Amino acid sequence: MSSTAPAPHSTAPRFDVIAIGNAIVDVITAAPPSFLAERDIAKGSMRLISAEGAEALYAVMGSGREISGGSAANTVAGVAALGARPAFVGRVAQDQLGQVFTHDIRAAGVHFETPASANGNPTGRCLIVVTPDGDRTMNTYLGACQELSEADLDAATVAASGILYLEGYLWDPPAPRAAMKKAIEVARANGRKVAFTLSDVFCVEGHREDFQDLLASHVDLMFANENEARALYQTDDLGVAMAEMAKHACITVITRSEKGAVVLAGGEVHEVPAEPATRVLDTTGAGDLFAGGFMAGMVQGRSLPDCARIGCIAAAEVISHYGARPEADLRALVAARI
Repeated sequence: MSSTAPAPHSTAPRFDVIAIGNAIVDVITAAPPSFLAERDIAKGSMRLISAEGAEALYAVMGSGREISGGSAANTVAGVAALGARPAFVGRVAQDQLGQVFTHDIRAAGVHFETPASANGNPTGRCLIVVTPDGDRTMNTYLGACQELSEADLDAATVAASGILYLEGYLWDPPAPRAAMKKAIEVARANGRKVAFTLSDVFCVEGHREDFQDLLASHVDLMFANENEARALYQTDDLGVAMAEMAKHACITVITRSEKGAVVLAGGEVHEVPAEPATRVLDTTGAGDLFAGGFMAGMVQGRSLPDCARIGCIAAAEVISHYGARPEADLRALVAARI
């Protein structure tokens, strides 16, 4: 993976943002904390489970809602809702959940043409238990997601997209990681920007050196929440982590839940408060929608603080209802606030 600066580009992008990530359908149910404790599942955690584990947990969950998800997929759904032009690359299987995912992401206004696999694992799903405080515990079976490969990558589409957005969750399996590295090379060779989200503390702990290398040399925009930022530099002091991140040339955005967000760029620090939420029902997708809002602002030529404000508005909307895709008119919400 080359660390050279991106080449200048001469053509306007066909898509504003192209994302590579897990294609997952969320199955969301509400339950008391005791449901998790009885099964030795850490409240608020994200864990990977087997196909058998997914079937066993699904059997004891209460009635739920099936809503298309996946971190980067949620992000580009937010990008589309804000009027920009997104595309998505992710693998589903030729099964019912695969059809649900494909329908939903296209209906959201996202270009999605990755062929579904006829053989192999079923479509990924995330069994999400939401407790009364709005906290979500995610139990994820990745399934077909991990079968994404370079062969699924349309280099011409990557080259024709203003921002390439990559999901840290997908960095673990070797084949998708190779596809993302190739996409970075294509994007930079064509003068496009590269954005990356650290996704989760467990992703950071598994790939700390890779992620530090990406931050130092290969990306233009990095998203992290405060726990991920601290984990990246193995410190309990967020200030120390921010100082390390600020050493790099890229823009770094750190989300802080109810404390808002911090943008580090060019030696400047921009602090933006959180957008007040009408209610907190389900925090699934808050970070995803923040990233979507931020990038939508960037492609519209907004200032970095305003990009963060748009991200906060999108995050506040998505935590007010179940599911990680926007339901309200995000463009109207932004127009009323900025």
